[in-house]
Amino acid sequence: MSESLEYDFVVIGTGPGGEGAAMKAAKAGKRVAAIEQFTRVGGACINWGTIPSKALRRAIYHMDLISQSPVYKRLDVAPDFSLPEMLQNTAEIVDMQAEMRQNFYDRNDVALIPGRARFVDAHTIHVENGDGGKKVIKAAAFVIATGARPYRPKDLDFNHPRIRDSNTILTMDYTPKTVAVYGAGVIGCEYASMLRVMRCKLTLINTKDRLLDFLDEEITDALSYHFADKGIRIMHQEEYEKIEAHNDYVAIHLKSGKQVKADVLVWTAGRMGNSDDMGLETVGVVTDKRGNIQVNRNFQTAQPHIYAVGDIVGPPGLASASYDQGRFVATHYVDPTTDRKLIEDIPAGIYTLPEISCLGKTEAQLTAEKVPYEVAKAKFNTLARAQITGQKVGMLKMLFHRETLALLAIHCFGENAAEIIHIGQAIMSQPPPNNTIEYFVSTTFNYPTMAEAYRVAALDGMERL
Repeated sequence: MSESLEYDFVVIGTGPGGEGAAMKAAKAGKRVAAIEQFTRVGGACINWGTIPSKALRRAIYHMDLISQSPVYKRLDVAPDFSLPEMLQNTAEIVDMQAEMRQNFYDRNDVALIPGRARFVDAHTIHVENGDGGKKVIKAAAFVIATGARPYRPKDLDFNHPRIRDSNTILTMDYTPKTVAVYGAGVIGCEYASMLRVMRCKLTLINTKDRLLDFLDEEITDALSYHFADKGIRIMHQEEYEKIEAHNDYVAIHLKSGKQVKADVLVWTAGRMGNSDDMGLETVGVVTDKRGNIQVNRNFQTAQPHIYAVGDIVGPPGLASASYDQGRFVATHYVDPTTDRKLIEDIPAGIYTLPEISCLGKTEAQLTAEKVPYEVAKAKFNTLARAQITGQKVGMLKMLFHRETLALLAIHCFGENAAEIIHIGQAIMSQPPPNNTIEYFVSTTFNYPTMAEAYRVAALDGMERL
């Protein structure tokens, strides 16, 4: 027997995009429901993506930090934990995050409905749960925030224990000695850096000509140099011909004729939108070959009252961007004239070891646009705080307008880059003339701090004029 329900605003998926949309609509006084097919809220971000992988990264980072400490080296008690031991740290954090987010829905009176949603017409979905129950839900507006999953080529057997992706690597029950990471995007680079710190012999296979080619070239060059210095073998412009999984190893045969053998292959080449079997064709919502939903600049599909946000619409694939996209569409539903500033100028954070973060255009983009810019740079190895902590790898790089001195972009590579970026972001967002690098020259920073990099870089930039 079916149960019929009606709401103003229905969100499908409770990851960052769905959460942002649901909370904003609820606070605007709308009757809101959220559909979730899994046992708890949070989507891939909380349960098997961002949070568990970053918790794993932090545990690995601390082990490496202690291992490098001269005190522990003298005592000969440097830690050496296995990958499963490192993964134990993630479960508790995931549980805390899921419980906290569950409370958000409860406190804001958002109805959480378990099950899988399927459109039957433009204003109606059927939600079926694992017990065979069905709900018919009607709404004035919908937000599809079902996220994405690792792309799995049909010729690879992901049931084989030696072939893993970014989800299944989190269930590893041993530390492999050799690992091949196929795909050198954000996820591939993050896992390559983590596994290398775990003392795995690491080969990173990149199908492109450089790492993370959407970043400023100087930053990617620095990352490549650091990876090589740490012993990661990087193979650029390589594609696999076939992959053979054996009982005791994996063989990756490349189209170039080369072959890579490893204990484990970690596949990180792309994501696939979770749009299948949702009845989207019934309502004319269009997807591409990777399952990503096509939207306009306001994240509306072919049906203006059906929005899509987050990883289901493709890049940038950031939890922060997904959340703000959700907030934006809920605001847009209430008031179509809403300001787009919320979804523009979003910083990127890449959690390699060490981190990368950026905001604004690259040198190549500014050059192509014929913007008269100058570079302001501070190398971390010159900062007292970096010398004290031993985290001397990296740099802060600002791009600013030669004439107005307006801050145009920030590119940072090094420890705490994802935190450091926000100091520059605050200045960059100010209206003229308060958005210039002169702020950093005329402001006192605590000493010693990593934030001092802004003053050092600004002085460097001013000297170039």
